[in-house]
Amino acid sequence: MEILELDDATHEMLRWPMRELQFTIPVRMDDGSTRVFHGYRVQYNDARGPAKGGLRFHPLETMDTVRALSAWMTWKTAVVDIPLGGGKGGVTCTPRDLSLGEKERLSRGYIRRVANFIGPEIDVPAPDVYTDPQVMAWMLDEYETIQGRHVPGVITGKPLALGGSAGRGEATGIGVVVTIREALKALQIVSNQTTAALQGFGNVGQAVAIHYVNKLGGKLLCVSSWDHEDKVAYTFFKEDGADPVFLRSITDSFGTINKAKALQAGYDVRDGDAWRAAEVDVLIPAALENMITGHTVDEISPRVKVLAEAANGPTTPEADLALHERGVFVIPDFLCNAGGVTVSYFEQVQNAYNFYWPEDEVHHRLDQKMTGAFHSVHDMAQRMKVHNRLAAYLVSVERVARAMKLRGWV
Repeated sequence: MEILELDDATHEMLRWPMRELQFTIPVRMDDGSTRVFHGYRVQYNDARGPAKGGLRFHPLETMDTVRALSAWMTWKTAVVDIPLGGGKGGVTCTPRDLSLGEKERLSRGYIRRVANFIGPEIDVPAPDVYTDPQVMAWMLDEYETIQGRHVPGVITGKPLALGGSAGRGEATGIGVVVTIREALKALQIVSNQTTAALQGFGNVGQAVAIHYVNKLGGKLLCVSSWDHEDKVAYTFFKEDGADPVFLRSITDSFGTINKAKALQAGYDVRDGDAWRAAEVDVLIPAALENMITGHTVDEISPRVKVLAEAANGPTTPEADLALHERGVFVIPDFLCNAGGVTVSYFEQVQNAYNFYWPEDEVHHRLDQKMTGAFHSVHDMAQRMKVHNRLAAYLVSVERVARAMKLRGWV
């Protein structure tokens, strides 16, 4: 904030969300009982446009996590320079324990609680952890039932048949690969001569793996995946290069790779943290937060040149500083994984025009946006002589603060 010379009022406004909603959602369960779930929606800042951010169904969801993620979304929409603000929502629940009907009733109950606070010009939810296009379809239908009219732009990440965008499913992963490509160019490293290690094999991880291999020509040396049955993670190594299409074919809907089938295919199965110490050029955490800390950063091989944060918050401040001192090019999370929200914005645009683009056009526009965002951050880092994460914050905060100033808020 000192670098940007922000006044005290701007600083104070940027520290706090504009609006927070916390509520209960009673749901009739299949056995006839009623359970009460806790729901949240935070609209952090809308100076640049309607709030935008996903909805999580997660057993550890709290107001604190939603608040932090809504701030992240504010910086994320600003760093890719789309006319949206930041928001986030969630429900404290364990989706695996809910039947399809219970999940639908929970989804509709959530919308009934927030219907007066969302809309295409107010706040636009989207899928996130353990929510998907089907959940968005139920939420859209409930909102339109309440409003008595069609409002496709109120929700993004919808099924194609209900106004979703082509290319949305792989958007986050493709955006990650675009930023890796640009980072390798900046470092003058030939992409098809690189190797990578990936943590996490959900939707994002799968897309990253496939496009890293097919688009950049790199070799994926290993993939780490959480095993829901064994309650432990495993890392799947293949020295001659993992086949992401094959791995996807033996992965369930929760991102668990079938260990027995991987062993049969010649994969070496190691400890779940082994990905972090892999002798690779590119390290891609695409699962959980705080995976690289002050205690674990020394495990990372000296060979690593690029760390691409496909996950939210995988690197702690202490580790970030250590990586910077070692010369590792860190692509910060809210830049690296902004492909999803970018295509969500494209979905809003298509909904508004009631005209839909083919997938190749969506991906082309996504590439342009992510490339431009990368270079805005890289140029800031070079100009101000700061590390990439601080540069990304400088770009984002400056854009939000400018919008607030123009509106006369501060």
